[in-house]
Amino acid sequence: MLKPFMKIENLALKFMISVAIVLFASVFIWSRFTIKIQEKALLEKAIFDVDKFCNTVLNFTWFAMLHNQDKDMHEVIKSMSEYNKIKRIRLFNIQGQIKFSNNPVELDSVAKRTDPACKTCHLKDTPFMKKDIHDRTRIFKSGKGELLLGIINPILNKPDCSTAECHYHLQTRKILGTLDVVVSLKGIKTATGVTKKLSVWTAVYLFIILGLTIFFCIFRLVTNPIKKLIKTTDLIGKGHYQNNINHVVQHDEIGQLAIAIQEMEKKIQNKQDELNKQKDRYQDLFDQVPCTITVQNRDYKLIEFNKEFSKKFNPEYGDYCYFAYKNLGKKCSDCPVERTFIDGHSHFSEESGINKDGTVAHWFVKTAPLRDEDGNITAAMEMSIDISQRKRLEGIIKDSERKYQAIFNSIPNPVFIMDIDEFRIITCNSSAMKLYGYAKDELENKPFSLLFSEEDELEKFMKNIDKPFHERLINLNRNKERIYVNIWVSPARFTEQKVLLVTVLDITLSVETEQQLIQAGKMATLGEMATGVAHELNQPLSVIKTASSFISMKIDRNEKINKDILNTLTREIETHVDRASKITSHMRMFGRKSVFSKEPVNINETIKRAFDIFSQQLKLREIEVKWELDNNLPEILADPLKLEQVFINLLINARDSIVTRFENNTGEDNGRTKRITIATLVDQGVVIVKISDTGTGIPKTDINKIFEPFFTTKKVGDGTGLGLSISYGIIKESGADISVKNNPGWGVTFTISFHSTSGEAVK
Repeated sequence: MLKPFMKIENLALKFMISVAIVLFASVFIWSRFTIKIQEKALLEKAIFDVDKFCNTVLNFTWFAMLHNQDKDMHEVIKSMSEYNKIKRIRLFNIQGQIKFSNNPVELDSVAKRTDPACKTCHLKDTPFMKKDIHDRTRIFKSGKGELLLGIINPILNKPDCSTAECHYHLQTRKILGTLDVVVSLKGIKTATGVTKKLSVWTAVYLFIILGLTIFFCIFRLVTNPIKKLIKTTDLIGKGHYQNNINHVVQHDEIGQLAIAIQEMEKKIQNKQDELNKQKDRYQDLFDQVPCTITVQNRDYKLIEFNKEFSKKFNPEYGDYCYFAYKNLGKKCSDCPVERTFIDGHSHFSEESGINKDGTVAHWFVKTAPLRDEDGNITAAMEMSIDISQRKRLEGIIKDSERKYQAIFNSIPNPVFIMDIDEFRIITCNSSAMKLYGYAKDELENKPFSLLFSEEDELEKFMKNIDKPFHERLINLNRNKERIYVNIWVSPARFTEQKVLLVTVLDITLSVETEQQLIQAGKMATLGEMATGVAHELNQPLSVIKTASSFISMKIDRNEKINKDILNTLTREIETHVDRASKITSHMRMFGRKSVFSKEPVNINETIKRAFDIFSQQLKLREIEVKWELDNNLPEILADPLKLEQVFINLLINARDSIVTRFENNTGEDNGRTKRITIATLVDQGVVIVKISDTGTGIPKTDINKIFEPFFTTKKVGDGTGLGLSISYGIIKESGADISVKNNPGWGVTFTISFHSTSGEAVK
């Protein structure tokens, strides 16, 4: 019986059949048990109800029996029998005669002791006086097959009965008769039938629900995952790995099985990968090595060769090695394979020959013996590395070195190769020798410091050696003449040695041109200063003229001069002569050529010196100067004369801009006045100078070009366009920043930012 079941291939169907059998068996047993209990309970209730009904009948008929009212008795019996379940109500006297019945046909008939209604009590000769209700109960079927319940109730003799006039029985008699009530049990059968049907439909419902649930669960949790696992194992068996079975996400045995299969797959894959790697490794060793490998028997015939050899020589199995290698008709005179066959050791050689295409070839050869199980040499392996390319490269390198030397020496800029640790010159090109005036042997293996003029210049360069660009350094040539240079430094390798590649650009001519340009700018500024100086000198000259005229007049009149007046006049003359001398000295110092040098500078004093030259010009043009100086400024590091030139240029531009604006009758709007504001302040160690004016301002299209050389917004002939360009260069040379922006309304503001310092002057 189990064989057909075991042959079923569908796991879900097996589960459903098993569940169906267990379910129906369980429901059947449960139903039988339930129905039995229900039948018993219903029967007990029916017996109880019938017994209660019997007592009711006796109570209703008691008065009628006591007074021998037969008509009333018949009416009571008839009315009581009209209940649906009542089939028969009979009263028997002591002789077994039916005295009252709902069926008139039975009246006055006598029942036998063997009748079902009588034998309950008359199984023995003497009936029981008191019997349990179950002993007085009988269940039987009618002639139509209907199930009936009958209960016999004894009618006991009471004192009222024995004294009644209608009765004739003795007082000692205990039972006067019996009441037999028969009812239908059709309701019980109907109830149990409903229970049976309910049980069947419950079983069917449970089977369907459980079947679908089990089918879904098995399909979802068992069948489908197992099919996926089967598919995965099939793929693993076919050598396909990296299968994604992470979709089997279950925390039960199936999930554990999936994890186990996945781990198995990884292990198999790792093993297979390892085997494949080993296989590929050994195959690569033979096929993919960058050398040719052949295996030759004792007749020097090829019995195996790798892809490199096949690709290069296109041989055939069985070709002689000397024919395949060199297209020769006989064995080489010095054959390393032959020596290996003789002594069983490896041998090396370097050989040359002509390839089949006619090109010259060079090989480095190594041989090794191959032995059989008995240790006899049966073949030899010959490994050859083609060194033809290396030979060609050696020639190319020699040519390249010659070209490198030619290019290196033809570079127009000096180039040094310097040791990175000792800063020693390893070599240099001809441009370096030409610029510095040294011979090559005078520079090689010499310290790079040989080329620097002063210790501080060398220190500045060495301190920032990691930076790629070094601007405006001063070197010395062989004649100790100064050379201004820019230097680029980059790390490199030279003959397997870490070095610094130092490229030098001679900017001496550029520096000299720049100095000339600055000097030209000074001359232009001096021209602008001339008017102001004339006004500045006019006052002391007037005082001197007045004093000298007074003295001459006194002398001409032969009048004595009061000593106090004479002292006053001489002091005034001396004071104004000193003032004039100071002005001329200032102009002479400003106009002379100077080498850029930095020293600690008080920015307020420099601004005031520049202003003193123009103070009278500004007064004549009714230009107000507003001072907002911070008297606690730290010193900055700059060239004071060149810085003074910057401020003079800015003051000239501010003056000209204000004059231009007010000459064009645009100066009265918004209540503005002719004003130059000079402010200094310090912010987080940065000294800031701001020079603002209420002039015409700068057009937006020109503001980005304002510091370009020869760019000017003035009319032709009124400016050179060099003032702001020179000022920009001086500011940048001082390590500061300068910017310009238009003010709201009118005018511009130039802002210069310096880093404060307390150090010494730096050349």
